[in-house]
Amino acid sequence: MSFFSIIVPLYNKADSISATLDSVFHQTYDDYELIIINDGSTDHSEKIVQQYADKRIKYYATPNQGVSKARNLGIEKASGTLIAFLDADDFWYPNHLEILSKLYQTYPEAGIFATSYEKRYSPTAIFPANFKNIDSTGQTFQLVEDFFHSNIIDAIIWTSACAIPRKVLDDIGVFDTTITHGAGEDTDLWIRIALAHEVALATFITATYHLDATNRISKTNTLKRKFLDFEKFKQEEINNISLKKYLDQNRYAISLLYKAAGDHKTARKYKDGIDLRNLSAKQKMLLYSPKNLYLLIRSIKNKILLNTGIKLSAFE
Repeated sequence: MSFFSIIVPLYNKADSISATLDSVFHQTYDDYELIIINDGSTDHSEKIVQQYADKRIKYYATPNQGVSKARNLGIEKASGTLIAFLDADDFWYPNHLEILSKLYQTYPEAGIFATSYEKRYSPTAIFPANFKNIDSTGQTFQLVEDFFHSNIIDAIIWTSACAIPRKVLDDIGVFDTTITHGAGEDTDLWIRIALAHEVALATFITATYHLDATNRISKTNTLKRKFLDFEKFKQEEINNISLKKYLDQNRYAISLLYKAAGDHKTARKYKDGIDLRNLSAKQKMLLYSPKNLYLLIRSIKNKILLNTGIKLSAFE
């Protein structure tokens, strides 16, 4: 039995899967099994994977059912103590698993283990993740004091930079398959874990989040996605101020997505669930701005500022 079970869901990532898998095989910590779930790819992703002869690979091909079902199948097939995830267009630095193993040794009681990461929007726009009230400039191991509060800017837990003990998944459950197309199935699981367990963080940048990758599920048409069900946490957010603010930040982001898609009724539904005291002045302005003005601002930020290496965010 390996210490790590690494789960890679694969759907039409022929352009990136080699670099992703190479980043696994270059790890300084090598006690792992690599579980690849080909979720009905129609390109030549399978041929690329079959070129790798490493005995640690376990390969499964299924009809296309979505990333949550692919990850859950990987969990079912896993035998490791810690379950790590890596999307087929993301990248690990060679020390990723080594840092996660040391973090686990330091805080074995934690329910989830995360490392810092960098967000790549383009070759000229790569920024380190920014966690609220956490100094990410050093290299430390720590338990996160207020997980939901610290998530307000960037997510402390990103799927390709975390690991979860198998026993925690057996207790808490796996990814919610009713949430589709990268619409919060990971966030839903992190909330469930963080409500029951400590979150351990290593402020070492060990992974790259390729937001400029093609065919990302998060780029799916908003109207085809089913988002996280906030009602699931209705009772908890009444008694947890930090969770309420965190969920309101998510409601805010989803409301803007529906505004941009032209579904003003659904956008209003999410907006009405927000306590406006949990938003900044900048966020309130974007939330209440006309659709065309919001789209113009978003376009300037994404197409002009990011391409020149300038990052602006309403969450900071």
